[in-house]
Amino acid sequence: MPKKFIKSFKYAKSGAEHAVKTQRNLWIHFVIGLVVLSFAIWLELSLFEIAILCLAVFSVIITEIINTAIEELVNILSPQQQRGAALAKNIAAAAVLLAAAGAIVVGCLIFIPKLI
Repeated sequence: MPKKFIKSFKYAKSGAEHAVKTQRNLWIHFVIGLVVLSFAIWLELSLFEIAILCLAVFSVIITEIINTAIEELVNILSPQQQRGAALAKNIAAAAVLLAAAGAIVVGCLIFIPKLI
């Protein structure tokens, strides 16, 4: 394998480790995701339903990691408090909120009919 390809995995691993070590909300998303997927398996949902739930869970986790990257970049570019910097961080946080809300809707659409 080319060295650049292998290095790219090392960089990604380093970024993931940083996010996991520093972002409490990322841990919350991981735990909730594991609970949701465990519950889906316990209810014996179809493979398609579990795949949709996986996509919803991972969309929240990915959005949280992108939010972390944006926050880190804004902190570097604007160490002093500025309205524009705060706005960029707030918009990135709003993306996580929307992803989480979407995941909740997906979960409700899949779980509620099974539980009724």
